Amino acid sequence: MIVSIYDMDRTLTRRGTWIPWLQFWLRTQAPWRVVMVPLMVVPGVAYATRLIDRGKLKAWGHRLLMGPTVSRRRVEAAAKVFAREMVANEVFPAARTALAQARAAGHRLVLATASNAYYVRAIGADLGITDIIASESRWRGDVLHPWLDDDNCYGAAKALQVAGWLGRNGLADAEVRFFSDHLSDLPSFELAEERGGEAVAVNPSPALRAEATRRGWQIVDWGVPAKSLFERA
Repeated sequence: MIVSIYDMDRTLTRRGTWIPWLQFWLRTQAPWRVVMVPLMVVPGVAYATRLIDRGKLKAWGHRLLMGPTVSRRRVEAAAKVFAREMVANEVFPAARTALAQARAAGHRLVLATASNAYYVRAIGADLGITDIIASESRWRGDVLHPWLDDDNCYGAAKALQVAGWLGRNGLADAEVRFFSDHLSDLPSFELAEERGGEAVAVNPSPALRAEATRRGWQIVDWGVPAKSLFERA
């Protein structure tokens, strides 16, 4: 079996999803929390100066703009609406076509993304993808808390989580094709190659395009991603 694993933000979607999720939450669930937006300057500067990592930046965004606790029912209901908006408006048509072709060829499709799992699962469901590897947030029963329950699913941590997922699902020997737009996913690209699969640079950042060209990886352009202040390569 071939397992086709896709990064999400700016690979399948035109832009990242974390800030749009927070904006959506403010608009539909907690408009009064807009007064907390200026406080995001502090964790934003801390992240920009490398005093905190992405996981902590996400946690502070959640704490300030979503609140310290949110019920599962409320999160899941909001995520379904958000997912419909994102899939309708932000997924590249060429990405939809590529997913359909991989599915028709019998590939097992997986989303592997640093985005928060509670809304990634809803986006995956709208795309017909049920296998999700993402940043898991901390749940206590049916209550969502701001902090991540494990490492942010990014860079080397993503590759480790992908390898673990393959092992748990009896796919340790499967051929892996990995698709991403960003050089931070180099460990996952290399994991795919080590397993006899293929690394595919999609809508690549300049650094990834140069690396993919050097290594002879396939490069495809499904669309033009929006710029992000949070990407460094």
